[in-house]
Amino acid sequence: MSIGHTLLGLLETGPRHGYDLKRAFDDRFGHDRPLHYGQVYSTMSRLLKNGLVEVDSVESGDGPERKRYAVTDAGVTDVREWLEKPEKPEPYLQSTLYTKVVIALLTGRDAAVLLDTQRAEHLRWMRDLTERKRRGDLADQLICDHALFHLDADIRWLELTAARLGRLAEEVRK
Repeated sequence: MSIGHTLLGLLETGPRHGYDLKRAFDDRFGHDRPLHYGQVYSTMSRLLKNGLVEVDSVESGDGPERKRYAVTDAGVTDVREWLEKPEKPEPYLQSTLYTKVVIALLTGRDAAVLLDTQRAEHLRWMRDLTERKRRGDLADQLICDHALFHLDADIRWLELTAARLGRLAEEVRK
């Protein structure tokens, strides 16, 4: 995920302070990985330097000055171009799971146990996501569906690999 583009997109709805951006990001996208304040402010500093945002206002108070950021025309263009560019599909051709299975076979370990353990972890995640989806709003349901479909594909791969372990072990030992 491009944090810079996401923050720019959030700013298109109106100027915000850094802490408001963090809160909006976390509410919409950060359930599993909330942003750190330092990450927000370092990103905003970079976007400011690149002319994609500007300081809309500065408020003074008892503490440090609080800057309110607004997206520039260049920032709006940057977000539009980012949204129009399709994401590269990631087919996981060299996944860590595949690597672990091959290493287990090469070293004489039981790859079936590894696959069973991984399948149990995937199923646990699927149960958690299904519960989160049940409780969530539409946006949460969509992100959970996305993750569930990927986990389901992984489960199918785990099962197919388990069925082919004998043949794979023979090929790995050659």
